[in-house]
Amino acid sequence: MFTEVSDASQVAEARRKVGELAVRVGLAQTRVDEVAIVVTELATNLVKHGGGGHIHASRCDDAGGVGLEVLALDRGGGMANPGRCLQDGYSTAGSPGNGLGAIARLTDTLQIYTRAGQGCVLMCRFMTQAVPARHGMLGATLAPYPGELVCGDNWSWSDTEHGPTLMLADGSGHGIEAARAADMAAHIFLRYAGASCEELVGSIHRALAPTRGAALAVARIDRAAKLVRFVGLGNIGAVLVSPDKVRRMVSHNGTAGHVAPRIREFTYEFTGDPVVIMHSDGLRSRWNLDHYPGLLSQHPSVIAAVLLRDHRRGRDDASVVVMANTA
Repeated sequence: MFTEVSDASQVAEARRKVGELAVRVGLAQTRVDEVAIVVTELATNLVKHGGGGHIHASRCDDAGGVGLEVLALDRGGGMANPGRCLQDGYSTAGSPGNGLGAIARLTDTLQIYTRAGQGCVLMCRFMTQAVPARHGMLGATLAPYPGELVCGDNWSWSDTEHGPTLMLADGSGHGIEAARAADMAAHIFLRYAGASCEELVGSIHRALAPTRGAALAVARIDRAAKLVRFVGLGNIGAVLVSPDKVRRMVSHNGTAGHVAPRIREFTYEFTGDPVVIMHSDGLRSRWNLDHYPGLLSQHPSVIAAVLLRDHRRGRDDASVVVMANTA
């Protein structure tokens, strides 16, 4: 769910949409009520302090647990002192100053990334259960083509025996048919997630034949071999970030479901704890993490949200997915 909040009249709509998702995720009613309070505060702050922005909400399921994740994105003035802003009674807008403090108390996880003059991203998580056996931290932010009710991009992941594996699909065009292709790619991915990356992409390619097709990429962090294994078809941007370097990973031309002249795996060595970032062509490709001091230390969802906020083209579906190894 990705919704604009540029006016106070849109706060209630954001609260309703996220509340409905909270119920579907399985939160207890008391937690659904707390989600409503948090979303109201986030959306109100977008209008008051951020000059408007967006709320993104989705189900989360990674090494941090299972539950609901809510992101608030704006490009306003930012927070000069986030720690002080979290203290009850501190306000820059003449209000009682209890909003961020309430958000911190009601959420299981809160992260804030802000830079003076460049806006804020806040991530709030409400967990239904812990999943300590998982080995990947995941984050994703998706925005539909302007005016569309569904996003033609989709993603999925699986913590396979070979390592955490991530898939991103960008359905051709936009709207319902693009979403159908991307949704099918996610479904087939989960069915064959334990296969090699080449076999996995081949299975998705064959399954998408009745659809309009999709750009597609699969990345796997092979911890034992200290490699990231990557297979891409079409215009999916992919970057591997490790402590010593940043590398762009290579996709072949093609469209899954229609034309795939070559399905080939490329491997990339890594050191330390790698981070894999993939995005559809709804995002400009000329972004640079050096422009975001401290961002890589944030949760993958915050990384994804910052990149989408600042580099979304605005004339296509857009998606950013980020996977970090935690083993």
